[in-house]
Amino acid sequence: MPDIAFHLLLLLCAAAFFAGFVDSIAGGGGLITVPVMLIAGIPPLQTLGTNKVQSLFGAASATIAYTRKGHVQLAEQLPMALTAVMGGSLGAALATIVPGQVLQAIMPVLLVAIAIFFAVKPNLNDLDTHRRMPPFTFGLTLVPVIGFYDGIFGPGTGSFFMLAFVTLAGFGMLKATAHTKLLNLGSNFGALIVFASFGAILWKIGLLMGACQFLGAQLGSRLAMRIGAKLIKPLLVIVCVALAVKLLADPANPLRVWLGV
Repeated sequence: MPDIAFHLLLLLCAAAFFAGFVDSIAGGGGLITVPVMLIAGIPPLQTLGTNKVQSLFGAASATIAYTRKGHVQLAEQLPMALTAVMGGSLGAALATIVPGQVLQAIMPVLLVAIAIFFAVKPNLNDLDTHRRMPPFTFGLTLVPVIGFYDGIFGPGTGSFFMLAFVTLAGFGMLKATAHTKLLNLGSNFGALIVFASFGAILWKIGLLMGACQFLGAQLGSRLAMRIGAKLIKPLLVIVCVALAVKLLADPANPLRVWLGV
């Protein structure tokens, strides 16, 4: 564990709590925690691995809260969560093979597209709609693919799960949010196994931040269940746009390099 000043530990705890709150509603918690961990002086590889530890706590906290209120049936959704575990572990294992520059280039475009979709699409509420894909097919195709992305790159995973649940599974916003956290839990766990095997985790920092993220996720998920789509929809749009801006703010982003901006 690196020698981190007390005030930086407090900053990490505050960031984890806020990330847990936001992530339990609209995803994007990594947008908050990863930059703060880098500012605190944690090396990039250890930042990614340690972030999976504290993210696991947040996803577990939100999943528990949503399950207790009946928004997730764990027995029915367990097979789908297992495919997310497989996708996350495979993505983390193959992170050095897949061209990361391509992902960094297309991510801002995809996130802006998702933000526009949720901003302009009418009748987005907490009611279920027509299902366009059977659960079995959904669980064997989209879930492991998005889980793979979570393991290999990460930012925007919750937004992708939300889009898939709303457009293809026919879920209402609240139900989609609840199931997104369950699958995030699976993909985070799968990636965590791989990062742990490579010794890329600072356990003390991860567990400390995890405890704070657990509390933040409890608060956020309860607020989401109380307000529903009126809170989830605008926050999801804001998170997608903020994440796209964050990625494009990096002068080394391949999209900026290719466009000469």
